[in-house]
Amino acid sequence: MKWRNGGVTAAKGFCATGIEAGIKKNGKDMAMIYSEAGCRAAGTFTTNLVKAAPVKWDQDIVYGKNIVHAVVVNSGVANACTGEEGLGYCRATAAKAAEIFGIGEDQVLVASTGVIGQQIPIDKIQAGIEQMKPLLSPEEAGGTLAAEAIMTTDTVKKETAVELELGGKTVTIGGMCKGSGMIHPNMCTMLSFVTTDANISQEMLQKALSASVPDTYNMVSVDGDTSTNDTCLLLANGLAENPEITEEGGDYEAFLAALNEVNTYLAREMAADGEGATVLFEVKVVGAESKEQAVTLCKSVVTSNLTKAAIFGCDANWGRILCAMGYSGASFDPEKVDLYFESAEGKIKIIENGVSTGYSEEEATNILSAPAVTAIADVKMGTATATAWGCDLTYDYVKINADYRS
Repeated sequence: MKWRNGGVTAAKGFCATGIEAGIKKNGKDMAMIYSEAGCRAAGTFTTNLVKAAPVKWDQDIVYGKNIVHAVVVNSGVANACTGEEGLGYCRATAAKAAEIFGIGEDQVLVASTGVIGQQIPIDKIQAGIEQMKPLLSPEEAGGTLAAEAIMTTDTVKKETAVELELGGKTVTIGGMCKGSGMIHPNMCTMLSFVTTDANISQEMLQKALSASVPDTYNMVSVDGDTSTNDTCLLLANGLAENPEITEEGGDYEAFLAALNEVNTYLAREMAADGEGATVLFEVKVVGAESKEQAVTLCKSVVTSNLTKAAIFGCDANWGRILCAMGYSGASFDPEKVDLYFESAEGKIKIIENGVSTGYSEEEATNILSAPAVTAIADVKMGTATATAWGCDLTYDYVKINADYRS
């Protein structure tokens, strides 16, 4: 496997673009992904009981195992808590795309992100679809426009791509996502779109995505709020012409590993771009007796507001980390825990067997001053590990969310 430039247009047969349709006050706010070749589709969605209309629309298509050709995305308005009218606008969006491409309504996926409770301006959405069709491009620039158009409070676009060889054929996986606030497992206020030219059955495509999400997107938290719109879609059009993956084996494992790399990269990018964030905060739990225990512990630390505030202040306040582990619900012996801080500035052991090592505060502060910081907790109970990603908690997080609608 190797990294390459690009995003959702990196794989053969995929085109994309993004435009300013007038949904937001300013900036790009509509994107489209299109493949003339029909795609098998897989998806994972928000666990929030309050599900936005696009989530319901996409679930019906993905779970119905429909062939998909297009994805239409808008930012600025979430189309959540909008009742039957909002669901009707999903159908109207799909109908317009179906009309201009000569495909079925049930071959169009839709996604929205933005303010909850407002009806989407369907006239602008439909006009935007017409405007985007002639602009669709298979070039990297087309994917970049799409990645920019799905941003809300994001400060940077998020896209990546990888290549691997399956059955003697070059297979590409590319993706883009958005997410900055209302980010919390399971799944976040995130929209993620991953495309591949791999030839893989729908069943194995869904199996791969469902296996990848728990260790990638579900390990990200910015603020503890689980969104109404979380959607991760994976489309495969088969144009790489590798032997079809229909069961587990070497090709499936290689595809899953590459998919994990793409999803991990995008997940980390969301954490690093958390609203108001200045630090990417990574938490690793090692030496756990089970994966479940490791996941519970590192999620508890990465979501601790007191810990996140300490990271913002470059303060090696390790008691907050041990405290967060203690209320996680996972059983461990606090008097056996070792804790380290690590960054590009170095690595320091903060506690050993639950007590301070007498470390240098100056050295710890220097390590914590880096733009990416990792806390490593060894609970000395086994061999299981887990990693979670979050960010520091800053003054700007409150400012951004206090002024979000105004």
